[in-house]
Amino acid sequence: MDVFIICLAAFAGSALTFFSGFGLGTLLLPVFGLFFPIEIAVGLTAIVHFLNNLFKLGIVWRYAQWRIVWQFGLPALLAAAAGAWLLSQLPHVSIYQYQLGGRLVSVSLLKLVVGSLMLFFAIVELSPRWQHVSVPASWMPLGGLLSGFFGGLSGHQGALRSAFLLRLQLPKAGFVATGVAIACLVDISRLSLYSSIWITAAIPWKLVAAATGSAFGGAWLGNRWLKKATLRGFQIAVAAFIIAFSLALIAGLI
Repeated sequence: MDVFIICLAAFAGSALTFFSGFGLGTLLLPVFGLFFPIEIAVGLTAIVHFLNNLFKLGIVWRYAQWRIVWQFGLPALLAAAAGAWLLSQLPHVSIYQYQLGGRLVSVSLLKLVVGSLMLFFAIVELSPRWQHVSVPASWMPLGGLLSGFFGGLSGHQGALRSAFLLRLQLPKAGFVATGVAIACLVDISRLSLYSSIWITAAIPWKLVAAATGSAFGGAWLGNRWLKKATLRGFQIAVAAFIIAFSLALIAGLI
């Protein structure tokens, strides 16, 4: 059942987010988090996210604005390493405990930080105003630093990246391709640091392969059929799921 749910989430997320600006990782992280410890879920999501971005880049690379990719992506790559390093350093010791239904619930700093970031970015991406927020083009390097850092820490990079790229008024294909190329740089950086988290973990590579294949299929479908889709209802449903998961994570219930 876990394989089916994760593959379904990867397929649907990749298909419906290809042109919506709502990241695959945003949906896939809480789904992985239902079955794995949160630090492992972040890493597994990063693998699928990176491979899927490579696949998408192979489709749209000709539309990427490479000057913008390097201007924004190089600071993002460096900051992603810092965020990934911080994730590996967050202690797993309990920071607060409470009784619930006769059992002791313990919450680690890691769950509190990742859950809080998930909650914040879910609310941000749900806000209609955020869809129209744009930041001056001169702030591109700062945007790369912020987007990369949070991408490395929890995988949430798309909302901040979009806010900076929107001001450039790129054609839709150029906006997508440029964002995908930048995301690949962030994924390369954070995956190189996440390896320290996985030393004692048994990575389910068959599950990762199945989820990646599902995401490839979703990306192909999204590029072919969903370019003009209106996805507000899907966005609201995903945000509601992420908010519920993040609150449960913060409360120590997951």
